Amino acid sequence: MEREVTEYEMVAAVEPFVTVARPVAVAADVVIGGRDVVVMAGPCSVESYEQTRAVAAAVAGVGGRVLRGGAFKPRTSPYSFQGLGREGLEILRAVADEFGLLVISEVLGVEHLPLVAEYADILQIGSRNMQHYPLLWAVGELDRPVLLKRGFMSTVDEWLKAADHILSRGNEQIILCERGIRTFETATRNTLDVNAIALARQIAPYPVVADPSHATGRADLVLPAARAAVAAGADGLLVEFHPDPATALSDGEQALPLEALPRFYDQVGRVAGALGRGLGRRTPL
Repeated sequence: MEREVTEYEMVAAVEPFVTVARPVAVAADVVIGGRDVVVMAGPCSVESYEQTRAVAAAVAGVGGRVLRGGAFKPRTSPYSFQGLGREGLEILRAVADEFGLLVISEVLGVEHLPLVAEYADILQIGSRNMQHYPLLWAVGELDRPVLLKRGFMSTVDEWLKAADHILSRGNEQIILCERGIRTFETATRNTLDVNAIALARQIAPYPVVADPSHATGRADLVLPAARAAVAAGADGLLVEFHPDPATALSDGEQALPLEALPRFYDQVGRVAGALGRGLGRRTPL
C-alpha cells in the first residue's frame, strides 16, 4: 500500500531547495530565520525575582538577546509546581528590560493570552497545545511572533498544518520548534528529530528552532544535541539554564548551570560559523 504524499512534500519534490522561510523580526536587530542562529536561554520556570535576575544577567553577559521563562507551567502532575502566573510574567519582563533582553513565554490557553501578550515579545505554544485550535486561532489574530512547538506524538505534516491554522487567521510571524518526539527509546526524555529540522527548513515557509533541553531531558546531552540541531539548519535554540539546577522547581535534570553559558555559546557558535552563520550576539554587558 502506497503512502499518501502530503502537499508539503509535493512542493519539496518540485523545488527541493528553493522554498525559503519568511524571517521573523522579533526586534529591529533580532531576526529568526535570517543569517544568525538566535539563542533563547533561561529557566524552565520563573521561580523568584532573584533567580530570574541572575539568569538574565548571565544571558546578557554572554551577549544573548532573548530570555526564556515559564510563568504558566503545564505539568503532568497537578501536584507539581504550576508557575507564578502574573507575578512570574512581571518578574520576567522587569529583569529582561533591565538587561535589554526580549522575552519568550508560554501561553496555556485562550484565557491567558491577553495577559501573556502584555509581557512577552514571543508567544510560545507548547507541545501539548500544538493542536489546541482555539488557541492557534487566537494567536493568529495577533500581531506578535508565535513559536509553535511540535507535539511529542505528532507527525511533521500535522505540525505544519497546525502552523497553517495560525497563518489562516492572518499572523505570518510563525516560528516552528522541534522539541523531541516520543519513541520507543527510554534512555532520554524524548528523541530529537534532527531529520524534521532539515525537512521543515526545505518545505515550510517558517523558520525552525530546536529545544535540546526537552528533547534530551539530560543536561549532559543538551550541548551535543544543540550542536546537531544547528548543523541540521536550525535557526535558533531554546535552552534551559538555572543558577542551581539541583534545586529547580521544574526540569532541573535538563537545566544547565549558568557557568556553562560561555562554553555553550562558544561551541554552538563554532558550528554556526562553519555554516557561514553567526549567533547575533551583541557586546556583552
